[in-house]
Amino acid sequence: MFTETLVFLTLVPFFVIVAVVYGQLTGYGEPVGFVGVLMLGGLSALTGFFLWATGRRMAPRLEDDLDGTIEEGAGEYGEFSPHSWWPFVLGLAAATLFLGVAVGWWVCVFGVVLGIIGLVGLLFEFSRGQHAH
Repeated sequence: MFTETLVFLTLVPFFVIVAVVYGQLTGYGEPVGFVGVLMLGGLSALTGFFLWATGRRMAPRLEDDLDGTIEEGAGEYGEFSPHSWWPFVLGLAAATLFLGVAVGWWVCVFGVVLGIIGLVGLLFEFSRGQHAH
């Protein structure tokens, strides 16, 4: 996790400098941009600290080994459905929700209903019990 930690912690001073420059250029008259970029630096610091703390508690990953080979990472990663339509349904639900924010809040109801249908379908796609398809 060293690389990810380094990326996020390197972004912290960048965002702080950008926030100060933005504040100077606008005369701190527009506080939303200044505070937003400053908070983005804080978010990067929070993520970097989390990755650093988690990386200290974990064993080194295969990605962190500079002398590692591809064969060391071989094995099963999980079970994924290659022909599932449920992620498409969830994408349509998210698009409908965003459309509802732009057009009218009543459209969000259709997005929520479609999202619930898509989420239940995705979760129970491989169910072999009472609720099997």
